Amino acid sequence: MQYKLDKPVHGEIGVGRYQCSIEWRNGNFICDEPPIEGGADKGPDPFTLLLSAVASCALVTLRMYIDHEGWHIPSIAVNTNLYQETKEGNTTTIIDCDILFLSPVSEEQKVHLLEIATNCAITKLLEGDVKTRTFVFRDGDTKNIHYANDEITVVWKPEFCQHSTRCWTQLPEVFDPKVRKWINPEGASSERIDRQVKKCPSGALEIFYNEKKD
Repeated sequence: MQYKLDKPVHGEIGVGRYQCSIEWRNGNFICDEPPIEGGADKGPDPFTLLLSAVASCALVTLRMYIDHEGWHIPSIAVNTNLYQETKEGNTTTIIDCDILFLSPVSEEQKVHLLEIATNCAITKLLEGDVKTRTFVFRDGDTKNIHYANDEITVVWKPEFCQHSTRCWTQLPEVFDPKVRKWINPEGASSERIDRQVKKCPSGALEIFYNEKKD
């Protein structure tokens, strides 16, 4: 398993209604709710962020293709919105993406670019099999199983494990759930194991150095 982003998107919220601070790899911005939902509208709401992803991905995909073809189309715009339909208890979300060419474009080019836009990465992602997994970090008292070498000890707390699979898919030299002693602290350097353990989202894994707890 390899994540798309090297650094995950990080969000925090305090007691203010309902402003979230969103941190990405190169800065941060505010996400908020509109007044009708009790917010102050000081940043885009989650639906706007979703539609922004569709719009920006379509625009970038179109620009890449236009530049590759060497066509002179200096300006493009996109409008995105969504609505939902419920039939027989099943809710379907429909996202509309309207492409607007702000300079002359031939009909043949329009038809071709429409097909290109529908194949942008975010559109394909949303139309595929998408699953959202949510984890919570726990740190209470529970059963511990220790796996140690001369330098470090990896602690596994099976009751906390939420099976994110990050450990064994990202560092299989150390973590192998198919064997009984599934953590091999000799399989990689202590530094690599340390970095991987800290990616565990549930608190099921912990590491400390044998002479001094880190």
